[in-house]
This record gives sequence, C-alpha cells and structure tokens, in this order.
Amino acid sequence: MRIAVPDLISNSYFPAIAAVELGFFKAEGLDVKKIELLFPVPKAMEALRDGALDFVAGSAHATLMAFPDWKGAKLLAALGQRMYWLLVLRADLGAKRGEISAVKGLRIGAAPGVDLGLRRLLLEASIDPVRDHVQIAPVPGATGAAVSFGLTAAKALEEGKIDGFWANAMGAEIAVRRGVGTVILDVRRGDGPAAAQSYTFPALVTTEERIKREPESAAAAIRAVIRAHKALREEPGRATEVGRRIFPPTEAELIAELIKRDLPYYDSTISEEVVAKMNRFAQDVGLLSQPVPYDQVVASQFRHLWKDEGLKG
Repeated sequence: MRIAVPDLISNSYFPAIAAVELGFFKAEGLDVKKIELLFPVPKAMEALRDGALDFVAGSAHATLMAFPDWKGAKLLAALGQRMYWLLVLRADLGAKRGEISAVKGLRIGAAPGVDLGLRRLLLEASIDPVRDHVQIAPVPGATGAAVSFGLTAAKALEEGKIDGFWANAMGAEIAVRRGVGTVILDVRRGDGPAAAQSYTFPALVTTEERIKREPESAAAAIRAVIRAHKALREEPGRATEVGRRIFPPTEAELIAELIKRDLPYYDSTISEEVVAKMNRFAQDVGLLSQPVPYDQVVASQFRHLWKDEGLKG
C-alpha cells in the first residue's frame, strides 16, 4: 500500500508521516512500509487518480486538480485545520508582520497548486499581482518529484534568487534562523484576510473506488492518523524521533518545536462550514465549476471516527 506527501521535510503533513513512521498504519493492519515524496501536489493527486497511490496526504483543494468537481475522490480526515502556509520576505527589506503590501514589485516563490492560495489572498488584500508587479512562480531548483519545497525555497531566498516565498513553517523557520527571511503572514494564526484561513487545509485523500472496494482500509487509515494526532499531543517530542529517521539533522531537531505550535490545529474533523468555504475559494480560482454537496467532497460515513475516544487503551 502506498501513501505520498507533496512535501516531506516539513510540518505540513506530519501527522500522516508520523502515522507511518510510528507504526500506526501497521497497527491498523495496513502494509505501508514508508511514506513517499511526490512533488508538487498536482502530481501526487494525479498519481492517486491513476492508481499509482492508495492515499495522498496533501492540500484538500488540490484534489480538484485531478478529480474535477470532486468526482472520483473523497477527503477522509483533516490532518490539521486552516490554511497552513506562511509568506516570508527577505529580511533586508525591513517589512513588518502583516505588511502584505511589501510584496509589490517582488519575486515570490510558490509551488504549483499552492500558489493559488497566495494569489487569491493578495486579491482579497487589494493587491493585483499583474498591476502591482508581483511575480509568483516556482522556486528555482524546485523541480522533480523528490523536492522538499520549503527547504529549497529558503535556500533560494538566501542565494538571492527570489525575494520571498509562500511555503511551510519549516522553510520559514530555516529562513528566519539564518537571518535571511522575515515572516510577514502566518495565515493559520490569523494574519491576512480572514477568509484566507478557509481556502484549504491538509487532508488525507483517497479514491471513491477504494472506499467502495475496501472501506475498512479507508477507516483504518483515518484511525492511524487520529492515533498519530493523539500521540503527538501527548508527547510532542516523538516528532524528533520521526525526524531523525527521515529528515536532515538540522530539520530533525527543529520539527518537534514546529509540531508543538501546530497542536491546537490537530483536529481530524471536516465540518460542512469548512467545506463550503473551501469550495467557494475553489470556484473563485477556477478549480470548481459549481457548488457541490458536502457528501460529494467528504467520506462522511467515517465522520464518527474523527474523535479519538474509541482509541484509548
């Protein structure tokens, strides 16, 4: 059984990574030997559609890039709540937290699919990327299926290849600690237009075919993620244990701190309100042709699993 993430050395999809590395998938009877990296997120969703993967832990809205109008795939559970990327600009620009207008005239690196959230956020903040000469493009060097985007973005910022980036908290933390970047927006924690928090969220995704053919495997995957949430809430230091197995040394020692910050957002629930707001964003950016019902987006037959009361012991 195969599960992939579009960014590995980050906090973004860490509950799924931990569920594999700490043995929770195995404990649920699923033979997942390792978590795979397949960048960018549209390619991961296409691989899911084409049967090369069984699950993807990725951006919920990106499912639409391979499954138009939510036909053929379902969200199983949230890996966390709210849109989770940060806007980082060159430290020498002197921009302050919340100063979105500082992006005008700059080169901002953003991964394919992920860039849609930034573009829409800027428009909601009355910044037109065309009029205001904001260049939003892939980060130089961030190509190939094995790219960890946040680290590549931090390196490109340090080398002066870009003026800023829109990426995960690991990339942001590296840039800040090296003194080359300043966090301008952390949308998950309330920066920027309020609507932006609901554009997307990290989710576990599978196909409708798998749910129909092997519903228990879908339920088992949800339980594995919930067990990972529970384990990390109880002992965030276990993130370091995972990081030391699969991250470079510096990032392995940072991951537990990032996970501690994310714990308030570790809730597997996917509410009808969140789906409605995400779908509104998807329509605004041209990913969704029309409103669709909640049950077309979410595998709601498993929603009783989202609370971990049944996992004690």
